[in-house]
Amino acid sequence: MSANAQTLPVPAATASGSAASVPWYCFAVVFGAACIPLGVLWDISWHSTIGRDTFWTPAHMLTYLGGALPGLLCGWIVLKTTFWTAPGDQIPHVRLWGFRGPLGAWVTIWGSFVMIISAPFDNWWHNAYGLDVQILSPPHTVLALGMYGVAVGAALIALSWQNRSPTEQRSTPGRLFLFSCGTLLTMVIIILTEFIYPNHQHSALFYKVTCAVLPLSMIAAVRASNLRWAATVVGGTYALIMLAMIWFLPLFRAQPLLAPIYNPVNHMVPPPFPLLIIVPALGIDLIMRHLGRRPGFWRDTGLACLLGLVFFLLLLAAQWPFSHFLLSPAARNPFFAGDAMWSYADQLGSWRAEFWHVTEDALTLKAAVIAICLASLNSRVALWFGNWLSAVKR
Repeated sequence: MSANAQTLPVPAATASGSAASVPWYCFAVVFGAACIPLGVLWDISWHSTIGRDTFWTPAHMLTYLGGALPGLLCGWIVLKTTFWTAPGDQIPHVRLWGFRGPLGAWVTIWGSFVMIISAPFDNWWHNAYGLDVQILSPPHTVLALGMYGVAVGAALIALSWQNRSPTEQRSTPGRLFLFSCGTLLTMVIIILTEFIYPNHQHSALFYKVTCAVLPLSMIAAVRASNLRWAATVVGGTYALIMLAMIWFLPLFRAQPLLAPIYNPVNHMVPPPFPLLIIVPALGIDLIMRHLGRRPGFWRDTGLACLLGLVFFLLLLAAQWPFSHFLLSPAARNPFFAGDAMWSYADQLGSWRAEFWHVTEDALTLKAAVIAICLASLNSRVALWFGNWLSAVKR
């Protein structure tokens, strides 16, 4: 692969941040990527409510539409850039196998291709082994890699347009970039669902997993974005997607079709209530605003240590008491869906209102230090990645 940057003509003057400065395909690719977490959450609910009936469920179709639509659009962008671009309409591009296209388009195409490959693998897996007992199965791992590729590609397409646009026209592509980062954060957390139930949120593993993974997309977004409160927007996007599915799915009646049935649900099962990730996101924004303006190796290393500590402390302060509430009778209502996420195959008992592994996996001082170190390492990677993103123009 070789880079070959061309000159981008400056668009005609428009109102500050107007959508006219952003091509339609940016919106279409970002929209397609957003369909993926909606489809996956719907599919998890389908499995929890109805069981495995056919590959051709609406939830599967929405998920793979979210992969195929951006892939096809980006394929068209590559062909147009390679063969049909007018001399005055060329854009910066990356050359691959004689074809030319934006970097984000190539990443999206790769992600779409991996998602499509995972489809027959997933269908064979279900036919061979039946209903999944966990989300992170081998075919779902392949699917997750493709999902991330599509979301990252969509973010790169919006970001490159932001970085190439005049300052007064950067707000619209900047918002698309942050929305794509929120979509990516949602995908990551969905894959971690089995580790982040409210019942896990007093165990050391919960904080190690979240600290090792979640700061990346928020901190990188802050470093690359030209908008204020970038991390909060990313965390808020995740929360809104999850809340929409929690409140929307139970409106539809459904019943199990696959035995054994231990919990006779009569509506689509919602996902667990979203993590209060917006609290550490606010802390990230405040720190980055005052201390994160000037990048540098040692400065970013120290900043990452501070960000890791703040992320852990704010997540602990928010999630520890809130998980108590989610397991209490007060949360058993349509708004919080406190105990509504259990599938038809779960044999309900007192365990659903208890914290799990609090004895053998207690959040000790040693475990907390490990979680902080993981958050700091993830933050350092995020700052490096954000520095690279801020220079993307192809």
